[in-house]
Amino acid sequence: MTPSGNGTDGARPRVVIVGSGFAGFHTAKSLAKRMRGEVEIVVVSPTNYFLYLPLLPEVAGGILEPRRIAVALSDALPPCVRHAPGEVDAIDLDGREIGWLDPEGVAHRTSYDRLVLAAGSVHKVMPIPGVNEHAVGFRGVPEALYLRDHLVRQVDLAAMSDDPDEIAARCTFVVVGAGYTGTEIAAQGQLFTQALARSRGLDPDSMRWVLVSRGRILAGLDEHLADTAAQVLRRRGVEVRTDTTMEEATEEGALLSDGERLPTRTLLWCVGVRADPLITGLDVGIDDGRVVVESTLQVPGRPELYACGDVASVPDPSRPGEATPPTAQHAVRQGTLAGRNVAASLGCGTVRPYRHRDLGFVVDLGGWQAAAAPLHVPLRGLPAKAVTRGYHLAAMPGNRLRTAVDWAMEALQPRQSAQLGLVRSPAVPLDTASPEVPQHHLGFPHASTGEATGS
Repeated sequence: MTPSGNGTDGARPRVVIVGSGFAGFHTAKSLAKRMRGEVEIVVVSPTNYFLYLPLLPEVAGGILEPRRIAVALSDALPPCVRHAPGEVDAIDLDGREIGWLDPEGVAHRTSYDRLVLAAGSVHKVMPIPGVNEHAVGFRGVPEALYLRDHLVRQVDLAAMSDDPDEIAARCTFVVVGAGYTGTEIAAQGQLFTQALARSRGLDPDSMRWVLVSRGRILAGLDEHLADTAAQVLRRRGVEVRTDTTMEEATEEGALLSDGERLPTRTLLWCVGVRADPLITGLDVGIDDGRVVVESTLQVPGRPELYACGDVASVPDPSRPGEATPPTAQHAVRQGTLAGRNVAASLGCGTVRPYRHRDLGFVVDLGGWQAAAAPLHVPLRGLPAKAVTRGYHLAAMPGNRLRTAVDWAMEALQPRQSAQLGLVRSPAVPLDTASPEVPQHHLGFPHASTGEATGS
């Protein structure tokens, strides 16, 4: 695909958005709503869907089917928004051109009048021996499907073994990182493996889950959420190891900072994220690995360039001198504002700075348990569960009824435990930004090189 026409030659101005995650999706939606067909919008991303990441642990836990949380861009965005499938591998800021490789390896390029960087983030990998080789991250549908199959496989193999040591290792699951993702994976995964154990004739209590965290669980969030999550997990038998780090990962297990070696076949890396390496080499300001932007989300010195979401260092008005953290809530708000301000720069509306108000947070802990603080009102148990699921349904751009039906089926029937084998481990590498992959940002590679970076 090579779109034609731009604002400089009298045709409709072209806005290119890199990424279809929370920030990119809401940028396209907001811009299309305001411009009403008076602008050409092109979204470049490897997938043709918006992924509702907060419910990904429920896919791994066998509650939701993956298509419930993967909403097709063509269904959720107006027809004036076109999707270019591919991975961006070249950005020429001075020439106002962008290039990408489509899924079949064909190179494309286009000019733009406005460019919005909303490429999101990738795994933050620490220099810990063995992590890249033996840990699995959790950022997308392939990883969720792989993890679900892996959990089923480990319990099946444990049920067939007569070796106590092998059984113990296969029934031990280690999660490193106790933020949102790690906490919810531990909560959902523990219930899932216990259900698997019952159906295979194993003792459900033999399913050992260990949550390893450098600091306290859900650090940085409301203490009510953190305390409730820790209490629920510990009551279920999950070992919450705070003030602990992982020192080494091997094929046989993990070495913790307290000296304990955990024999395991399952090591999940949920330590955090960093901005997509797409921005490496761009002639823009970088702060802590993210693109520096003004409160209007414009990049200083380049009025045609915007950045939002995890890839941008956006000034936080509630914390002077600091940037907003990389959360879905901020990405949604920033994407909506980016669409508004891009439209204003094209003569439709007025420019506004980024502002936000904390409306509270929710954490799903599996089963009938959750923690929530809507408008800072602390809730737990069933009331929190109702608020949590209501919030997710309201925030999803589609598939709400199908998601609600899956939740209802979870309450009425046991979870399905068939191992499908759709995704193998080589398809879910932890290091999604390998230094061995050449990166081109200021010039366009030849079509035959096959060189691309994730976006």
